[in-house]
Amino acid sequence: MTTAEVNVSRPRAWVMAARPQTLPAAIAPVLVGTAIALHEHVFALYPALFAAIGAALIQIGTNFANDYYDAKHGADTDDRDGFTRVTQSGLIPAHRVKVATIATFALAILTGTYLVYVGGLPIVVIGLLSVFCGWAYTGGPYPLGYHGLGEVFVFVFFGLVAVAGTFYVQAAATLADPLTLSIPSGTIVVEALVAGVPMATLASAILVVNNLRDIETDAAVGKRTLAVRFGERFSRYEYAALLAVAYLVPFWFYAQPTFTTFVLAPLLTIPHAALLTRYLWTHDGSDLNWALERTGILLTLYAICFAGGLILA
Repeated sequence: MTTAEVNVSRPRAWVMAARPQTLPAAIAPVLVGTAIALHEHVFALYPALFAAIGAALIQIGTNFANDYYDAKHGADTDDRDGFTRVTQSGLIPAHRVKVATIATFALAILTGTYLVYVGGLPIVVIGLLSVFCGWAYTGGPYPLGYHGLGEVFVFVFFGLVAVAGTFYVQAAATLADPLTLSIPSGTIVVEALVAGVPMATLASAILVVNNLRDIETDAAVGKRTLAVRFGERFSRYEYAALLAVAYLVPFWFYAQPTFTTFVLAPLLTIPHAALLTRYLWTHDGSDLNWALERTGILLTLYAICFAGGLILA
């Protein structure tokens, strides 16, 4: 433990473990899903708020689990170029981080009880799968992140499911009776699924930067991320491709008769995306911490522009 780490207070250490800089990946899809609900005239305030709270809790719970299990598996070492991990560094005892993981996921499930009342059985399935995969990302007998499935998990749950699920609970609250056992008509629309794609690709891009930064230490401990499996060049192309897909989606909405030019608002963030892509090709190691944070900012800016464009359209 470094001198700087020794001087970190316990509340500050818990904030570090929660990784608030990752919360845009949880809130951004809820914002976009709510914008689709407003456009489709099924907006419901309380389901939107509870969806945001639940998404944030699942994100924090996943971060706690990641901190605990990476230390347990030996993936976090003093040689890492990333931000300080509280379990590995000894800032917080491992058993307390584990308890915090369980407690946070339990709170997410508790929050989800209201959404289950609104959305019925489909939300039970989605919610439990989200919590399970958040734990299984680094925990369990087959950690997803250790077998090259991290991007798949993020793409599905922090993109497609998060946006479509946010729309679903609002539409269900507006169009259906509580505690439904099926998927009511009008609660799943193509627009919500397509809108989830850029949130999925940008959230996955954050993970790509993380894995590219940690490629050497991950390889040393047998963590087989896509970056480890296919190399740095592949990861840089993967990052560029994920961003490119995000900027194609607004054109799909623009081609639909019910949307206007406002849906192209996310294109305003292209200069930021271009800067990040270029930076990724010219830096590595701890320098990528800057790109990691800025990719999270890109996701936030894109979501704000996209949601605003969908509402105005």
